Amino acid sequence: MQSKIVKEGLEKAPHRSLFKALGLTDEEMKRPFIGVVNSKNDIVPGHINLDKISEAVKAGIRMAGGVPFEFQTIAVCDGIAMNHIGMKYSLGSRELIADAVEIMAMAHAFDGLVFIPNCDKVVPGMLMAAARLNIPSIFVSGGPMLAGNMADKKVSVTQVFEGVGAAASGKIDQDELARLEDNACPSCGSCAGMFTANSMNCLTEALGMGLPGNGTIPAVYSERIRLAKTAGMKIMELVAKDLCPADIMTAAAFHNAMCMDMAIGCSTNSVLHLLAIASEAGVDISLDKFNEVSAVTPHLCKISPAGNHHMEDLYRAGGVQALYHELDKKGLVDRKARTVTGLTVGENIKSTPVLDYSVIRPINNPYSESGGLAILFGNLAPDGAVVKKGAVDPEMMQHQGPARVFESEEEAVAAILANKIVAGDVIVIRNEGPRGGPGMREMLTPTSTIAGMGLDKEVALITDGRFSGATRGASIGHVSPEAAAGGIIALVEEGDLIRIDIPALKLELLVDEDILAARKAKWQAPDLKITTGYMKRYAQMVQSASTGAIFVK
Repeated sequence: MQSKIVKEGLEKAPHRSLFKALGLTDEEMKRPFIGVVNSKNDIVPGHINLDKISEAVKAGIRMAGGVPFEFQTIAVCDGIAMNHIGMKYSLGSRELIADAVEIMAMAHAFDGLVFIPNCDKVVPGMLMAAARLNIPSIFVSGGPMLAGNMADKKVSVTQVFEGVGAAASGKIDQDELARLEDNACPSCGSCAGMFTANSMNCLTEALGMGLPGNGTIPAVYSERIRLAKTAGMKIMELVAKDLCPADIMTAAAFHNAMCMDMAIGCSTNSVLHLLAIASEAGVDISLDKFNEVSAVTPHLCKISPAGNHHMEDLYRAGGVQALYHELDKKGLVDRKARTVTGLTVGENIKSTPVLDYSVIRPINNPYSESGGLAILFGNLAPDGAVVKKGAVDPEMMQHQGPARVFESEEEAVAAILANKIVAGDVIVIRNEGPRGGPGMREMLTPTSTIAGMGLDKEVALITDGRFSGATRGASIGHVSPEAAAGGIIALVEEGDLIRIDIPALKLELLVDEDILAARKAKWQAPDLKITTGYMKRYAQMVQSASTGAIFVK
């Protein structure tokens, strides 16, 4: 047991005295010490129930003979942080979370860790920490929110964001927008669609780090409490077997997770986070690998915003394990990959068939033969850009139009709301990348406003920042290199023609090389937008989105 270094031996009498100050008995001192990493707070809707999850986890640990110690991490609600300076801090929180867990785990010599995340950057931050620390670990999320209901139609926060554009263009009135506001988020949990939080919770299960059901059991179901108790008991097995994240988060696990990513059509942010987690795990994956996996993985699910189903529907259809069961019919899953159940993926999915083929399509009748995400390359994105192609209308899979250039999200939103964007335009929002933002803001407001105005089938958006998992339409993010690093996106001028060809995986600026060279000669790197505190340091350390926006090592 790692905890021996803080509790055994003559010289550890002072340490034992401090543990006894916590109320521990001599008998408890002999048992494994388990850290319970909880991201609970009172402002994130996906986290307000995590106290109940934590109590269940601790009960499970005690039932199995361990001693739990809970500690907290920070958590940002991306929805609340959206469209103001707060969103610059969201991606940066991922690294802080990983670092904070590392500090607590190393300082206190835990024998194992149970991670309790739910929303956006918390899940990847904790997975990065688990990979870095490599002590027995298991994840149990707080679970997804139920969808709301309006006029017998399911709604979620996506419809509220899009409602802003609809109200601005007169398609709905203020009363209808208010009703959306009141009904879209009816329970605690991570927002009800396949947005970033639910994408990452499903991918945690797909990686083998969460028990079956981790990604899809609704937050308000008692089954979620039982899952948490089971996770608490299961960590004791992992400690006894010394089964660590390095044994689970292997190249095979990341292959499986990418297959799941493509089959469900996860948030584009999943690409950023899987790259960062793999880096911590010492597994080499690249953007090209995502396209290779996508080319052979059928798109089987369209969860909001790509379709009308929500997380509760995916849960009823059998969830992640049922998707693996379906993908396995074409041999797409590495069955030998190990998981926190103590079993392999193949053993886990023996009896997990799809329960509703209207939610999870049969392998021989997919939405498309290739996956729901695509990495685009070209002179505008030589190091890649990401699009959720499963949420792009057929009319916009290939598009060519004039660039409408904006130096920030705020400028773009103002132009959209002022009706200055017309059909055919390609909105370019730059200097929002990892360094230039700083923090690579998610930009749900411009994409949802465009959709609410009914322009999502006629207007494309391109940025070196990010788009929310709730985004739909031809929204292409993570353009690399970013503008602040002198990428070609920094050289785009108003009216330049841009060609998008998603099936061909191409993103091109149709400007002669000699003209671009002349523009490059005049270009100057912009000043930092935040010159104090953590985000100043973040901007100085962060790498390109093509690396997962990890820190320089």
